[in-house]
Amino acid sequence: MPRLANLPAQLDRLEREFGPPATLPPRSALDWILWENAGYLVDDERRRKAYRALSKSTRLEPAGILALSREQLLEIAALGGMLREQRVAKLIDIAETVRDEFGGDLESVLSLPAARARRALRAFPGIGAPGADKILLFTGTLAVPALESNGLRSLVRLGYAREGKNYTTTYRSGIEALTPHVGRGSAWLQRAFDLLRRHGQQLCKNTEPLCDACPLVAACPSAE
Repeated sequence: MPRLANLPAQLDRLEREFGPPATLPPRSALDWILWENAGYLVDDERRRKAYRALSKSTRLEPAGILALSREQLLEIAALGGMLREQRVAKLIDIAETVRDEFGGDLESVLSLPAARARRALRAFPGIGAPGADKILLFTGTLAVPALESNGLRSLVRLGYAREGKNYTTTYRSGIEALTPHVGRGSAWLQRAFDLLRRHGQQLCKNTEPLCDACPLVAACPSAE
């Protein structure tokens, strides 16, 4: 496996390739959960469109979501891709859970010890361990490593993480690869999340990776 010290320099190369990290709309824990459930198998732009429509109609508040009719929610969900019926059910479930179990304010979760906060966040639709880590990182709650599937694939192919028997094992390996860099702080970890994600989306694709166009190809053990 390559030395971990190489990763910061490789991220610098990726930033020269893709530009600085993009700023996504979510701010709070609930915002992130709604962002994840606003779309299904769509790009950020389409997810953003559905999220903004939801925000305009509900202010991203549980009471606002529950005040909409099912038809209104279906119309918003249609902006975010397929399985709109299922995603409407999830939005209602999210709103009811925040209302009934957290008094309408999910932000109190972020003041809990890390293990309890993760457990509470993972109870929501679409939020597994990767989603909980991302929420803790991007809300500024904790400087913790986080990855999504594209970024994790990038780390594996670059040789920093090992592909395990299942996604959970692979994800754990990816987090272990980033853990030595936690001391660099939340901003660095957020930047790593974004750059590795975009690398996986645009060049280090799941099928037919564009190795010839990759700025890291010379040091990549998986290059074709």
